[in-house]
Amino acid sequence: MKINYNHIKIVGLLLLVIFLFAFSSGRNAVRKVGEPSIKFLGDENLFITHEAVSKLLIQNGESVSNKSKEMIDLNDLESALNANVMIKRAQVFTKVNGTLVAEIEQKKPIARVSTNASYYIDEDGSYMPLSTNYTSRVPLVTGFVVKNDLHNVFTVAKMVQSDEFLKKHVIEIHQNENGSVDLKFRLNDFKIQLGSLDKLDKKINNLKAFYQKALKDSTLNSYSIVNLRFDKQVVCTKK
Repeated sequence: MKINYNHIKIVGLLLLVIFLFAFSSGRNAVRKVGEPSIKFLGDENLFITHEAVSKLLIQNGESVSNKSKEMIDLNDLESALNANVMIKRAQVFTKVNGTLVAEIEQKKPIARVSTNASYYIDEDGSYMPLSTNYTSRVPLVTGFVVKNDLHNVFTVAKMVQSDEFLKKHVIEIHQNENGSVDLKFRLNDFKIQLGSLDKLDKKINNLKAFYQKALKDSTLNSYSIVNLRFDKQVVCTKK
């Protein structure tokens, strides 16, 4: 009977691979997790601290440090982090060497409501509490604003955040009782009346055209009101 050594080699190699995999998996399962590595993605301004994140990385009331990898439920840890009002998205995983890594993407504020309550509006239009760790320099939102109806002020704040001209000049977004919106510039004391948000892009273009013309004519400080509520014209009230 002729022996096929190639087959024997293949079978032997498969058995070796299976043994090494089982051995590695066994060692990996009982490997202890060290101190969590917390990484913040994107903006370096921290609204939530490393210490606060560490306190969320617990299971059954205990830290995950020095526990075996097989005892740690990564989904539970992710859920705990994602439930935090400062965190937009979190991912938790372990490396081969046993290091537990938590990657954190914070919410990003684009406006700060300052009425009878104070809080941020984030880039998704959601509520975000103020942080004791860092204060973001974003436009103030004043007037008649309620937490469960932020659509108008969020729409304007989003435009301000994405437009270099508005971002440079706008420091306040004021919502009136009827839902109309006014703006205030950083270096000028006139009130800018947007009115409703209908044809908002066109109103902002009219505002930019007015500003450049008035800047050229040195008349920016001559007005108390800049009214953009009309479709085809800017109506200004002198002081």
